[in-house]
Amino acid sequence: MEENIGAFEEEQKQVDNESIKCEACGSNMVFDPDTQMLECPHCGTKKSFATDVFAKEIDINAGFDESFKWTAEEAVVFACENCGAKVVLKNGETAKSCPFCGTYHVRKTDELAGVKPNALIPFSFDLDKSLEYSRTWAKKRFFAPNKFKKKLVTENVKGVYSPCFTFDSRTSSYYEARLGTTHTRTVGSGKNKRVQTYVIWRNVRGRYYYNFDDVLITAGEKLGQKVLNKIQPFSTNASKEYEEKYMLGFMAYHYDQELTECWSDAKTIMDAEIKRGILSQYVYDKVAYFNVSTAHEGVTYKYVMLPVYVGNYKYNKKVYNFYVNGETGKVSGKYPKSVPKILGVVFGAIALAVGIALLTLL
Repeated sequence: MEENIGAFEEEQKQVDNESIKCEACGSNMVFDPDTQMLECPHCGTKKSFATDVFAKEIDINAGFDESFKWTAEEAVVFACENCGAKVVLKNGETAKSCPFCGTYHVRKTDELAGVKPNALIPFSFDLDKSLEYSRTWAKKRFFAPNKFKKKLVTENVKGVYSPCFTFDSRTSSYYEARLGTTHTRTVGSGKNKRVQTYVIWRNVRGRYYYNFDDVLITAGEKLGQKVLNKIQPFSTNASKEYEEKYMLGFMAYHYDQELTECWSDAKTIMDAEIKRGILSQYVYDKVAYFNVSTAHEGVTYKYVMLPVYVGNYKYNKKVYNFYVNGETGKVSGKYPKSVPKILGVVFGAIALAVGIALLTLL
């Protein structure tokens, strides 16, 4: 493994370093989540910067304007040759391993970093603290192998800013539906007396208004919507205006979905919420048809980077990923299952069932 690391470092071409230098010793400074300041990992010198500037919404009609794009001098894209993940780093920094699969086959590409985010939620705690959250989570996984619980180390976890979009929209919906309620009645007499089930139908129509705020949609396949939902919430309404200093010492996962795709996903979520809201106004147990037409006004978005510590663990040649919300510490992910533990529980349950049966017979 050390030979692979060495080979990578020899092949990696260095570019002009645009990182912020420590005024005391000249080393590259990194963002310290605990102090929300820049810190020199070499001599400990700290440097503050404006962290009270909050992000603004962007009119969706502006789309991905050219002025929002990264330049080649600002950021570079690294691609994992094993799993295909792409990460964006500040020019001058290098990716030594992939945060998702742990391989060292990561290479700098000529691809442009694309659209620059306009919002960001900073990491609120460091790598060591994320490891504490991960270990606490792992200890509660009863069927996880003990090796998995004991061998979570910093090399397995990396801080990655995940690309997401938030959408605001004022919606006005017109709906028509035929809803029914099921009832029963007793009919006939004597031997012919019976309970009859019938449905009372009614047609409804009207308008429904709802203002959506910060509907969160992931723009990355590796950090998909299901993963994102499991480690929410994130305080997107208090997201900071994007500042490159927050990224120093961290990676940013490159987006896989464009703005238009994410807006389409957001409308799907909004449509489902609107339908739930409309139907909640009525008493029913059957739906013959339900048609809704929705208009969106004042649609705005933020392209926001969310703080996520990504962990990877290889067990029996398979990679398992777990994720830590870099703002709250909430953890979710997949983990290997110990066959001996599973068999122990199964046989234990069988033995308990047999024991209860014998006691019952006696």
